[in-house]
Amino acid sequence: MTAIRTRRRHRDRALLLLVLFLLVIGSALVGTSATAPAHAAAPSGDIRVNEVVTTGDVADSIELYNKGTAATDISGWILKDDKDGSKYKIASGTTLAAGASRAFDVHGAFGLGSDDKARLYLPDGKTLVDNFSWSKHSAPSWSRCPDGTGAFKAARVTLGAANDCGGGGGTTPAAWPGSSHVTTADASGVFGQDLSGLYQDGSVMWAAQNSGRLWRLTRNGSGDWSPDTGNGWSSGKALRFPGGSGRPDSEAVTVTGSGPAAGVFVAGERNGDASGTSRLSVLKYDVSGTGSTLTATKEWNLTSDLPPVGSNLGFEGITWVPDAYLTSAAFKDASTGTAYDPARYGAHSGGVFFTGVEGTGMIHGYVLQDSGAFTRVVSVNSGMSGVMELQWEPQAARLWAVCDDTCNGQHRTLEIGTSGAFTTTAVYNRPTGMPNYNNEGFTLAGADECVAGSKPVYWSDDGNDDGHALRKGTITC
Repeated sequence: MTAIRTRRRHRDRALLLLVLFLLVIGSALVGTSATAPAHAAAPSGDIRVNEVVTTGDVADSIELYNKGTAATDISGWILKDDKDGSKYKIASGTTLAAGASRAFDVHGAFGLGSDDKARLYLPDGKTLVDNFSWSKHSAPSWSRCPDGTGAFKAARVTLGAANDCGGGGGTTPAAWPGSSHVTTADASGVFGQDLSGLYQDGSVMWAAQNSGRLWRLTRNGSGDWSPDTGNGWSSGKALRFPGGSGRPDSEAVTVTGSGPAAGVFVAGERNGDASGTSRLSVLKYDVSGTGSTLTATKEWNLTSDLPPVGSNLGFEGITWVPDAYLTSAAFKDASTGTAYDPARYGAHSGGVFFTGVEGTGMIHGYVLQDSGAFTRVVSVNSGMSGVMELQWEPQAARLWAVCDDTCNGQHRTLEIGTSGAFTTTAVYNRPTGMPNYNNEGFTLAGADECVAGSKPVYWSDDGNDDGHALRKGTITC
């Protein structure tokens, strides 16, 4: 009887093992059914954070890249910054093919700061797939080189396309593209300190002084620039806010394509009579009169629309770029995510005003409507610690961003690329013949002054070193 019971137990155990084996085989067959998505087999580790563009607000973007050999469904995956409460959920139906990249504009969900992270999670919001952290804003992009596997480096913005890993994206400084020789361009002791923004308009140069004063300069017999002696301009004109009160800390000046008859525009960072408070404004002045004081006809106070900065770290540069160029270059309006359409903004100057911020190094583009309304259509990281001047050069279709002695007099050019965004195309050191002055202004002559392949450029020295506030150099046309 004992032997029979033993054989029966062995038989029952064998049957049980057979049943378990069949169950396992059946489950595996179900898991490999043809109805399963083809991309399900791709491991999540193949998806990498590949490029990050940070501005602190508008146009903040994170690009993902699939370094694997199979497509991956990333529906419901979650992007975060350094805060767990910040979440951007990737839309349902989003698949990333092998070797493909895709950028996600996250600014509507959270902003990417100057010291921040880009983190990618599975849909559970807890399983970390990849991340990248940085300690300063992108200049203009943080990109993996090579795509998906390399280390991050400063590069040109290429969201949705292969990363530009050659030459540092145009961020390696080059020699000044003109003569190394620099001369003074004013008589000694004319302006004193605090001469800041410049704008050359043919035979006239406009100059903004921090003390709330605007100068109209013309060439004298030696070719230098001197104050216009007519119509009350001999000592410059005092600037006031609308209504006649206050004294703008005037840092930059520009005009539109309609010339000064349509107004001269001045950017300021505060009211000199309340110097401890930021007031990031663009002011419009009618310069046709003969009086010694100019009262703004309109103010666009942009303070509440921008990240806070110190009262002496606000607007330092302003320039105007025509709508015609922006539309022809397929400029992307970051406020809509689509191509820039001037018609949606009603009556305005016929272009976009670009402002530079000293404290953040950011460049912000605004449509300033005649009604007093405004819309920020782009924010661009200059890649410098501060922007002290901006100038649009129409002949070369490029935007110049200039830093002062803080950055050793560095100059950068930005152009609109195939993505519709302004990106850095070159970085130039100051001319070797010019000391590291506190140059807060820069302007370029027009194409009509190009002689033998070169044309003049001018700088304003806030420190009035050696008694001179203006200096002249050249640049290749």
